[in-house]
Amino acid sequence: MRKLAVLVIAAMLLCGCARSEQMKFDTQYFDYFDTFTSLTVYAEDEGQFGEYEEIFASELEAYHQMFDIYQNYSGLNNIKTINDNAGITPVQVDKEILGLLEFAKEEYGKTGGRVNVAMGSVLSIWHEYRERGINDPKRAQVPGMQELQRAAGHMDMEKVRIDHAKSTVYLEDSSMSLDVGAVAKGYAANRICEKLREAGVVSALVSIGGNVQAIGTKGDGSPWRVGIQNPVNSGGMAYLHALNLQDSALVTSGTYQRYYEVDGVRYHHIIDQETLMPRHEFLSVSILSPDGAEADALSTAVFNMPLEEGLALVESSEDTEAFWVCADGQEIFSSGFKKYVKD
Repeated sequence: MRKLAVLVIAAMLLCGCARSEQMKFDTQYFDYFDTFTSLTVYAEDEGQFGEYEEIFASELEAYHQMFDIYQNYSGLNNIKTINDNAGITPVQVDKEILGLLEFAKEEYGKTGGRVNVAMGSVLSIWHEYRERGINDPKRAQVPGMQELQRAAGHMDMEKVRIDHAKSTVYLEDSSMSLDVGAVAKGYAANRICEKLREAGVVSALVSIGGNVQAIGTKGDGSPWRVGIQNPVNSGGMAYLHALNLQDSALVTSGTYQRYYEVDGVRYHHIIDQETLMPRHEFLSVSILSPDGAEADALSTAVFNMPLEEGLALVESSEDTEAFWVCADGQEIFSSGFKKYVKD
């Protein structure tokens, strides 16, 4: 599930104190997670930046391949391999896939099932209809409820069996499949930031499809400045609010990037597992958290909750804040969100 673009607002600068003698470098990719990815980092020179860039690119490619549900890769068992062997045999996988799925199970319980990576059977139907609708708008259709309900009989998280001793994953239901889009990019960003910190990075901003995560501050000690995209973009406003980030992540889920229209109604990609349909209460939901994986999962979960329920979940989550843009344009903030806003 693709998260929406978050605009990174940063000026190229060289600084004057001991730490800020470092220079700012940027690198961008378009080949991973089917989205735009970038790294902004302060380093002593191009040589050091080259080391950091190599780590970023290598880790990014590795997570992209492991979490891919569409393609096979030589010598690698990934999420697609697990899906291909549903109801047939357990699949031995890398420990990072085990970690991702364990995290997904925890979020499933924490959010009352609002984040369910076992929804692949339903999400694949919506994906097919959306692709056809985009390619041929005049013949765009909405999936029939009977078709969706049949697929919904095959999304039981209890049938995702993880064996840590053998490092295997087994889908007990031959008709089920995993779709980790609601958690994969945030989890990958978290792990990549950990690897960068281990390599000595103290000042960086990682963005994977709008899942933005900050390591420390900018080179001059000031917070990273990140913007929340305007879901309507009327009046030439590219973003609604600019936030200050330091050792934290910002993730936005919304309706305005992956969607198609049928009879003038927009159908976006965030599917409620209870109704099996897109919800229309919000245009976007943004989550601010020290944990990028948590922010990624919650942005989907909270989008699929009534406002009161989502607000209660956010307020009960430590160091977590949220920002809603309602369908009528109204903006709702959790209790501590505005202290990060620096418009």
